[in-house]
Amino acid sequence: MSNIAIKFENISKQYRLGVVGTGTISHDLNRWWHLVRGKEDPYLKVGEVNDRSSKAISQYVWALKDINFEVEQGDVVGIIGRNGAGKSTLLKLLSRVTTPSTGIIKAKGRIASLLEVGTGFHPELTGRENIYMNGTIMGMTKHEITRKLDEIIDFAGVEKYIDTPAKRYSSGMTVRLGFAIAAYLEPEILVVDEVLAVGDAEFQKKAIGKMQDVSRGEGRTVLFVSHNLDSIKRLCKKGILLKNGTLYKSGNIDDILETYITEGKNISIAQFNKQIDENLIIESAHIANENGEMSSEILTGEKWSVILKFKVTHGNLKNVIFACGLCTALDTPISTTWSAPQFLNEGEYQIEFLSNEIFLQRGVYKIVVGISRGMDESLFYNDSSLQFEIVLLHKEINEQMMKVDGTTGLLINQLSVDIMKL
Repeated sequence: MSNIAIKFENISKQYRLGVVGTGTISHDLNRWWHLVRGKEDPYLKVGEVNDRSSKAISQYVWALKDINFEVEQGDVVGIIGRNGAGKSTLLKLLSRVTTPSTGIIKAKGRIASLLEVGTGFHPELTGRENIYMNGTIMGMTKHEITRKLDEIIDFAGVEKYIDTPAKRYSSGMTVRLGFAIAAYLEPEILVVDEVLAVGDAEFQKKAIGKMQDVSRGEGRTVLFVSHNLDSIKRLCKKGILLKNGTLYKSGNIDDILETYITEGKNISIAQFNKQIDENLIIESAHIANENGEMSSEILTGEKWSVILKFKVTHGNLKNVIFACGLCTALDTPISTTWSAPQFLNEGEYQIEFLSNEIFLQRGVYKIVVGISRGMDESLFYNDSSLQFEIVLLHKEINEQMMKVDGTTGLLINQLSVDIMKL
């Protein structure tokens, strides 16, 4: 393990659905009897793949199955996969929050983990006391922690509240302080889960910059889990793609992201049927081509629209704004349009966001739908249900027109908005 910082050898993690342990005395006794005789756990031979979209047919499930990979010292590795793929389980195993069912994990040096909001914090201790407690757990001396204390407090931006019990911190304050502790107490391995999504844009930018400094300037290893693919692309050079608890692919981050994006299913309609206000129900949203037909495949140069259907159940809808955004597959924003504040009577409505002259290169794009009361109160937000693909190059479109922006290849005009009562 000369330059190898982390090594996973045949790592698997099994859970029994619904309960802790095996759940029955007979299973526990059977497992114990095999153990004292030096035999393999019989329940490691059973279990199904961790596909959360299918109905369970076994009492046991593999959260991770036969995971093998190595991470070199100084690497920044992005771990991606859909919800339930096993990303957080993998990081918990590395951080020793839980133990693997099979296999060996080898890690060189101290590990600092930020797995969820409030990880490692005692709510009754002040922020200052939590810094010292976390540093001590990591094996640092009081002098070492004191030397870094001012930098940690400054980075987290919680100087005013540093002597206040952590239970009074907001989730954003907790994450900022937790990240600062993990990054500044000089671990050899920094493990960061999706928690950065809690922070504001300024903090996310600072955190990503700090992780870059930690890896490039200080030669430490970073494992980073996020659904923000743009952050993954900017920060990481290597990636691991997990699928249903198995290691589907590893290698260059660009290749991993391309595989993840192209294997995603393009969805042309999302059914919500959700009451989001006392008299407003959001029913569905779908993507339509220029002929008004529902479609997840659009020609380059072809007009397309996003149609959002909703219902005002009783009374009047006052000062409600509808928004639609267009993003790349890596979640980079392209264009966002808002309606004027709406004052609507009872009835069924649809709002159409129509593209005017948004020319897109081939690729996958996502639609974001949002509803707010005024500009301050968010009622509904969805950024994961709708996506479409530009599949053909329209012969009348001059390819040079699509090279306006060197990073995205986009020529952008806003979507227009039309609301009608059905």
